[in-house]
Amino acid sequence: MPRPRIPRRVWFRPDVTYYKPAGAPMAGLQEVILTMDEFEAIRLKDYEDVSQTEAAKKMGISQPTFQRIYESARKKLADAIVNGKAIRIEGGQYRMMGRGRGFGGGRGRGGRF
Repeated sequence: MPRPRIPRRVWFRPDVTYYKPAGAPMAGLQEVILTMDEFEAIRLKDYEDVSQTEAAKKMGISQPTFQRIYESARKKLADAIVNGKAIRIEGGQYRMMGRGRGFGGGRGRGGRF
């Protein structure tokens, strides 16, 4: 039996959780699901310009685990952009951290917000 996953720490909850290509009708539109931990990896590494080692510490995971999450997120985003798919941000095993604007309301561990 594999050991249970440790919830990743997520420090920011996005206000917008769905993106779709302009002009594409919702009917029949394929989606890519970006989990909250993948969103956080992209936010820390690409938006906040934090090193992978520091980002892994903030998320409470090892650097190799961060690298796997980050690569998965980048691949999903590339698929959505290249193939005209919508992006939905939801789910995953995470725990919201902190207080104030942009922080969660205690609905982590795979919950929807």
